[in-house]
Amino acid sequence: MEIEAAAADSGASELEVVVFPWLAFGHMIPYLELSKRLAARGNAVSFVSTPRNLARLPPVPVQLSAHLRFVPLPLPAMEGLPEGAESTADVLPDKMGLLKKAMDGLAEPFAAFLADAVAAGRRPDWIILDFCHHWVLLLPIADQHKVPCALFQILHAAIAAFLGPQWANAAHPRMEPEDFTVPPKWIPFPCTTFFLRHEAQWVASAFHANASGVSDMDRLWHIWERCRLTIHRSCEELEPQMFSLLSDLFRRPAIPAGILLPAVPDDHDEDHINSRSGCVSRPKVLRWLDDQPPNSVIYVALGSEAPLTLQNIHELALGLELAGVRFHWALRKPAGTSTGNDDELLPAGFEERTRLRGLVCTGWVPQVKALAHGATGAFLTDCGWGSTIESFAFGLPLVMLPFIIDTPMIARAMAKRGIGVEVARDDSDGSFERDGLAVAVRRVMVEDEGKLFATNAKKLKELVVDEGRQEQYIHELEDHLRRNKDV
Repeated sequence: MEIEAAAADSGASELEVVVFPWLAFGHMIPYLELSKRLAARGNAVSFVSTPRNLARLPPVPVQLSAHLRFVPLPLPAMEGLPEGAESTADVLPDKMGLLKKAMDGLAEPFAAFLADAVAAGRRPDWIILDFCHHWVLLLPIADQHKVPCALFQILHAAIAAFLGPQWANAAHPRMEPEDFTVPPKWIPFPCTTFFLRHEAQWVASAFHANASGVSDMDRLWHIWERCRLTIHRSCEELEPQMFSLLSDLFRRPAIPAGILLPAVPDDHDEDHINSRSGCVSRPKVLRWLDDQPPNSVIYVALGSEAPLTLQNIHELALGLELAGVRFHWALRKPAGTSTGNDDELLPAGFEERTRLRGLVCTGWVPQVKALAHGATGAFLTDCGWGSTIESFAFGLPLVMLPFIIDTPMIARAMAKRGIGVEVARDDSDGSFERDGLAVAVRRVMVEDEGKLFATNAKKLKELVVDEGRQEQYIHELEDHLRRNKDV
């Protein structure tokens, strides 16, 4: 359904909502999708971020301009961060703690913005914030003006259940990585919500303070204990039983917002993004796909947060070569590499050997359009929740190569649904080899088993990508926000 057509005149007065995501595009984009849907229903939405991040967001439909405004708050300079760094895309992985510390410096300007809004007669009905904004509730910026807060979690809901509230962790302490290799005792039903040994170090580190001086879990626990409700980018069809469990665990409503599937961008949107990225032109990518047979290409993209090394890239490249299938690879240069020449990212001679059946793009790629293209038959992904959701829209089977955060859990959940296979990894360190990657790609793209994966992926599309049902989730969320803003 077009966003412009989603507006509903319920006769109720509009909500005033402030939306404030973490400084990562994997967070800002779904926060923007939620903002657009609320604005399309006649509510006033203020989207808060830093100036450079706002300039890099895709444009919104002009019909929403009266209801959706963007509020820039300059990010304080932080020693150790590159000049002009305002998002996770601008910093190395080991600087994330400093970026969080810099964002903590937005407390004073955000408080001033909120005070000005109240003074102008626009006191927000809600602040929808992210996992790292504990200071909105602790200082207390929101309470000073009697504005309730909701936490919008852009990860799949199962990770919240796995992390659990502070009281559950106190009752069942988890201190070592091995403690995270089994589902927690507070999940009462069979699930894939656990980490393998080589994956568990990330989640264990979330319980320890980083360079910001505060652990990610302390940030989350402060918000979970003080916000009025939680909102999740998911739905009952994908995660049955999970929202009632979360409501019980965190002792506040857990509301699914639906999958917030982005629309396939039109040419104007892509020209806007491309003109700011200075990257690969859209026509080159799509023209190449136009020349390939239907369902013959595997689209390869490992997101913006996967900690890829040059060795990972080389094994992936050689695995694609061994698989012998057509591929379109959106290759992101690993953060911190000294490689100045894009050719040096790939094994010697790889592009020449595969040029008749493969395309490697090291700049911006219109991912949704690439997934939507008729030549695309499967998706090799790190299973970031946003990319996984995008794959649902087109019924694509998956080859899964997860790395951090919730991606391993998502990969296991999708494998359980029978829509793809995970690349084999070494149990001790999580490394993968070209042979294992080639096997996984051929299972999905070449062997008869791939037909079953494709059939199951299309069934999942029919179940989840129901415009009426997804719009109903937004309607129910809006209704909940209206009924509970003054409680």
